[in-house]
Amino acid sequence: MRKSPLLWLLLSLLAIVILTALGPAEKTLGSSVRVVYLHGAWVWAALAGFVAAALVGLVGLITRRPALHYWSRALGRTGLVFWISYLPISMWAMQTNWNGLFLAEPRWRVGLIFAIGGLILQVGVSLLEDPVWASVSNILFAGVLFMALQTTEQVMHPASPIFGSDAVRIQVFFVTLLALTLLAAWQVARLWHGWDMGEARVKNR
Repeated sequence: MRKSPLLWLLLSLLAIVILTALGPAEKTLGSSVRVVYLHGAWVWAALAGFVAAALVGLVGLITRRPALHYWSRALGRTGLVFWISYLPISMWAMQTNWNGLFLAEPRWRVGLIFAIGGLILQVGVSLLEDPVWASVSNILFAGVLFMALQTTEQVMHPASPIFGSDAVRIQVFFVTLLALTLLAAWQVARLWHGWDMGEARVKNR
């Protein structure tokens, strides 16, 4: 029997909490690095959601399959949920590892700008009945976001603190944590998609 996306989401979140709490300590940051692991996995899940939304939307535009536009909208919303929620996790990581909030960090400011912009965009396309606009918006949003990330200066934010190291044990742990986070993101996307399909059925009655 298929379990509901909500149940899978709750189980995934529980597994993420437990795994993060058991994460390996690091020589410099000690056990505080566990927040960094969570922060990294959360950001990657958000970016994966945006990329998936853009790719699915692009395929939907090319093949003219309306069903894919609904999935693009669900995936775009999912990416935004993880993107917005990564900001407080990022502040938590700053506080535990830098002993303060460095909100002038360019990467953090870009994150905040795209969180606000993405929220306005997703609310706007949700008000439009034709889901094709969600696909178009998600393609443009993902493109602009990745261009901004590529050109944004990094002051205190390291480029790749996990995969740039030689700690295989930490890398394996992070990949496992990321897999669980992506699983949680997929359940969020399924919830959004189910919500859209329910609304569509009500309108078509």
